[in-house]
Amino acid sequence: MRLSTIVQSLKPSATIAAAAKAKELVAKGTKVYEFTLGEPDFTTPAHICEAAKQAMDAGHTHYTASGGILDLKKAVCELYQRDYGLDYQPNQVVISNGAKHSIHNVLTALCGPGDEVIIPTPYWVSYSALVELTGATPVLVETTLESGFTLQPEQFEAAITPRTRLLMLNNPCNPTGSAYPVSTLTGLAEVAVKRDIPVLSDEIYEKLVYEGAEFRSFATLVPGVKDLTIIVSGVSKAYAMTGWRIGWTLAPADVTKAMDKLQSQQTSNPCSVSQFAALAALNGPQECVQEMLEKFKERRQYVLGRLKEIPGIRFADPTGAFYAFFDVSGYFGKPLGTSGTKVDNSSDFCTALLEDAHVALVTGDAFGAPGYVRLSFATSLDVLEAGIDQIAKFLNP
Repeated sequence: MRLSTIVQSLKPSATIAAAAKAKELVAKGTKVYEFTLGEPDFTTPAHICEAAKQAMDAGHTHYTASGGILDLKKAVCELYQRDYGLDYQPNQVVISNGAKHSIHNVLTALCGPGDEVIIPTPYWVSYSALVELTGATPVLVETTLESGFTLQPEQFEAAITPRTRLLMLNNPCNPTGSAYPVSTLTGLAEVAVKRDIPVLSDEIYEKLVYEGAEFRSFATLVPGVKDLTIIVSGVSKAYAMTGWRIGWTLAPADVTKAMDKLQSQQTSNPCSVSQFAALAALNGPQECVQEMLEKFKERRQYVLGRLKEIPGIRFADPTGAFYAFFDVSGYFGKPLGTSGTKVDNSSDFCTALLEDAHVALVTGDAFGAPGYVRLSFATSLDVLEAGIDQIAKFLNP
């Protein structure tokens, strides 16, 4: 059976592929230190799980409106009013099957063949693939370690052409962990308004920001930018609800209407029970978010301290999310691990590290950043300690 050209050219998710390789070793009885997947290791808070049970008992197991239940849309609007002073109405919200689905909705609604979408690198592995699925072209703009891996306003403006349809921005960023300074975000917003360029602002890590950084929703930055902004977020990261698959968009009403129509044909609606769980997450006690953040802070400090002790590694301190993104190119061409393997790229580095030291990282090649690797510190301190011990031994056998 002949596959479509676009699916044949589609690459699988590198993070999922890396996790699968690690699981193969685990299945053979090998102890693997797993730092690949971008999800909290915490169990979903009990009051959220209880709300899901109550929803099932109450019979909320049927189709909902295609764009989500009204109460959850209202809760999302109240969240953005309370936290950011943004005024949205329920007809500007689409609840989706996770933030990745939301991103796909935005791109499919706005982009098509001949369009260009600006993406700062390093970028989350699915961005370029989702752009290509629409027939549009990703325009990759390289950021630097010295800038904290943040797109600068002059870079944004220089990348704009008559075919530019959208800027995709992730703040805080996966894979780098960088939270954008407010001054840089403001400069980007000013360019967007001046050049009339819509911005997809992926804010899924908005609650995971550390000392010295301030999160600002892109729609708040300058007059006029809200009308050009499509916010993407959800409950996955802040509430440890990755498997529940609930995300959302906030956008101008005409764009929202188009995405709702699209979603009605794609999935009918998001999971009914998950929507009621998400409602409990947003409207219920928020101490759980702070408790998880404190754990991430502790892990972050430990990881940064350990990495700084390893010679030849370079990185920008992550100020958000739960990733350390570091340059290992200084070790290319040198004997590594017990076998003395030599590598010349990040993908081979990760393969050798997994096979020799049984540590699973994600290659920077997948994020548009050759020479780098990503470590997720969304796991226990014991695992982090043992895993980084293995990395240090691998690099300096």
